[in-house]
Amino acid sequence: MNYKILVNKNNPYQESLLQNRNLKRIVTGSKEEFYLESKTLKAYLDLKKTLEKINIYITLVSGYRSVEEQASLRLEYEQKYGLDYTNNYVALPSFSEHHTGLCFDISLVIDGKVSEENDLTAREEAIFRKIHPLLSSFGLILRYPKDKEEITGYSYEAWHFRYVGKKTAHIIMENNLTLEEYDNLYNKSGVLVVNKPSMLTSRDVVNKISNIFDTKKVGHNGTLDPLAEGVLVVTINKATKINELLISTEKEYIATVRMGLKTDTLDITGMILATSNLRTTKDELENLFQKFPREYFQEVPKYSAVKIEGKKLYEYARENKEIELPKRLVTIKELELLDFREDTFTFRTVVSKGTYIRSLINDIGEILAVPCTMEKLIRTRQGNFSIKEAIELDDVKINSKLISIAEALNIPVKEVLKEDSKLVKNGGVVSNKYQIKDRVLFKEHDKALAIYQVSFHNKLECFKMLT
Repeated sequence: MNYKILVNKNNPYQESLLQNRNLKRIVTGSKEEFYLESKTLKAYLDLKKTLEKINIYITLVSGYRSVEEQASLRLEYEQKYGLDYTNNYVALPSFSEHHTGLCFDISLVIDGKVSEENDLTAREEAIFRKIHPLLSSFGLILRYPKDKEEITGYSYEAWHFRYVGKKTAHIIMENNLTLEEYDNLYNKSGVLVVNKPSMLTSRDVVNKISNIFDTKKVGHNGTLDPLAEGVLVVTINKATKINELLISTEKEYIATVRMGLKTDTLDITGMILATSNLRTTKDELENLFQKFPREYFQEVPKYSAVKIEGKKLYEYARENKEIELPKRLVTIKELELLDFREDTFTFRTVVSKGTYIRSLINDIGEILAVPCTMEKLIRTRQGNFSIKEAIELDDVKINSKLISIAEALNIPVKEVLKEDSKLVKNGGVVSNKYQIKDRVLFKEHDKALAIYQVSFHNKLECFKMLT
C-alpha cells in the first residue's frame, strides 16, 4: 500500500494506490465512531498514550470519509456557513485526504472539555506547538503547516495529522517539507548508473540507494560479485518495471589475474586450494587470446547464485555437497591483453550475457596449464551504459540526475491522444495511428503511462504498464 499517496486539489483520490488498505474501527470516549487505516490508528493511539504522560489530552474528531460522505459534508458547510466551491474550508469530494484513511483530525481536551478545532486560543496553540515535534516519532506529519499555505493550497490546520511512516515523517520534519514538497523531491523514477565499489554486494548498493530515495522500489540488473567494481545499472520506482528491457546481451570488463594461485571461488577472496611456480609468457598469452574460442560451453562457478533444483549453487558449496555444475553457451567477442607482469596480467574482454569472468580466467589457466585466479574486476560497460557516465556511490543524492525511462530504452515517446487515453490507462489495444514500428512510450501531461508495442495486425498492444 502507498502510505505516501498525495491527495490534494491537483491529485484526486485513487483507490488503486491504496490496495490492501485495512480500515479499523475506533469508538471515542464520547461514543463517536470513526475508521482509520490500521497503521494510522496505531500511530494515533500511541501518540495519545504518550501525550497523556505529559498531561496533554486529545480526542479523535475526524477520520476516514467516503466520497459520498465528503460530498454531504461539503453541502453541510455550504448551507451552514454560506461557502462555495472556491473556498478552501472543505475539500471538493474527490480531492479529500480523508478518503485515504491515512489522516485524522484531533481536538484538545482541556479541563474535561473538547476544544473547537478552527479557532485556537493562545493556550491551545501553545499545546499544539508541544505536540507537533513529537509527530514524526509515530510516523505522522502535520499535513497543513503554518507559512506553507501557498504550497499546500490549504490554510494552517494545527489538528490535521497524516500517517506517512516513520522514515518519511523524519525526512519531512528534518527538512521542513510539506507532503507536496516531499513528493516533488522524492517521487522520482528513472535509471542510475552507479560505479559499484569493490567489496560491496549489488544488494548493498540497492539498499543504500533505497535509503537515499526513501523507496523500496529499487532494483538492478546484471549482478556484480562483491570483489568486482564498475557499472551497476540501478532502477528506481517505475523504472523497476523495465528491468527486463535493460538486460544487455553484451558487457565489457577489465580483469587482473594472479598466476600461480587457485582458489575455491576462482577469485582472490576464496580459500587457497593450490599454489604453483608455473608461469606463462606474454607471447604465449597473446597467442592464446588470438586462438581462444569465441563460443564455448562454460562451466558455472560453484560459488554462484545459479539454482539447481531450487537451491543456489553457493548453498551446496557451503554445505560441502558435490553437485554437477551446469554449463552454458557463452560468447567471447573480444579478448585483449592490456598489461603483463611477472605474476599478474590484465586484459579487456567483451562477452555475452551470462559469462562468468572468473570461469573465463580459470579456463585460460587450464589451457596454459598455469593456475590462475581473478584478482580484480571492473565492469566498464553494460550495453549502452558506460563507466564514463557512472556516478560514485558516495556521490548519490536525492537530487542526482536520473536517466529517464525513455532515454534508457531509447524508444519513441508519444503524447497519448485524448480518444486513446482511457484505453491506454487500462492497457487496452489501440490503433497504430502513431506510425510506430516497434515500441513506444505513451505519456500524458509528462506522466509516463505505458510501453506499447506493435502487434501482428499493426495494432498497438500494451507491453508494460508504468502507472
